[in-house]
Amino acid sequence: MKTIKRIWFSESRIFMKTEQGEMFSRPLEAFPLLKNASETERENFVIGKFKDDVRWEILDEDLHISSFFEENEPKKNEIGEVFSRYPQINVSAFAAQIGINKSLLAKYIYGIKTPSEKRKKDIENGLHEFAEKLLQVQLV
Repeated sequence: MKTIKRIWFSESRIFMKTEQGEMFSRPLEAFPLLKNASETERENFVIGKFKDDVRWEILDEDLHISSFFEENEPKKNEIGEVFSRYPQINVSAFAAQIGINKSLLAKYIYGIKTPSEKRKKDIENGLHEFAEKLLQVQLV
């Protein structure tokens, strides 16, 4: 069984070396809490007792070694395009507005997960509601 020896970061990726000498990496987009964390927060982790998981207490984030074996890399998508075009949209607030987890919405934005058609429609409707509210703003 593979076990974790070391964890480190680059600007856009997390890396893991196993006790067996293998190296794996994943884009930080796969782990939105880590992507949005400061360098200090990222470096504040503990490798678990059985060396098969990593815990960031301050972020309330856990990764299992198997997370590093996934091969799905971020893909461009229409949800990501909208949030890229309008970076002033607060992802946390928007996720709360439409009733989904911020981390899940971030995975949709970064193309790590693909939303169902219903979820896509919920996001689209939420964006339309947001736009309508903006159109109603009147500066005095």
